[in-house]
Amino acid sequence: MASKGNLTKERLTESMLQLIQTSGYSGTGLNAVIEHAAAPKGSIYFHFPDGKEGLGVAAVELAAKQFQTLIAEAAVSSGGAAEAARAAIEALATIVSESNFRLGCPVSVVTLEMGAESERLRQACATAFESWITPTAALLEANGLGAAEARSLATVIVSTIEGAVIVSRAMQDTQPLASAADVVAELINQRLETAGRTR
Repeated sequence: MASKGNLTKERLTESMLQLIQTSGYSGTGLNAVIEHAAAPKGSIYFHFPDGKEGLGVAAVELAAKQFQTLIAEAAVSSGGAAEAARAAIEALATIVSESNFRLGCPVSVVTLEMGAESERLRQACATAFESWITPTAALLEANGLGAAEARSLATVIVSTIEGAVIVSRAMQDTQPLASAADVVAELINQRLETAGRTR
């Protein structure tokens, strides 16, 4: 069972993550995080001695884990790589839509805002994207692609999803995500067919 201190740390991280999605990294102050988390005033510097940057890194790491879980669940519940990609994108579309287009990918938000300002945050974002590309590549490889092609295609898939989330939020319409799901599934099937023919 988690200790009271760990629960406070988790609440602060979850609050930072939610606020980054709605207000951006720069627009999220530590007082807002404390209020949102209903945490004691000194708790941020107790759990995150390096302040906002450390809390931001923890929030990015939490976002990475959440999307990794979504990918893993899609892979388990679907019949193949194309279906898994479609299921993951549809799940994201539901999250974006149900939040009234206020929630998107906090990792892209932090990358765009802080990638040139904080090497630590940039690296956390790069690690998060890598944590999504790697399992996607592994799934593609398991379905018949060579390692290099699987890695390349996984990078394209994650990049396409990230872009589609941003466009969907801007347009307040999940159609860009639906289109991305169609194109990604078709691309995966084409690549797997070609790989099957050349084996």
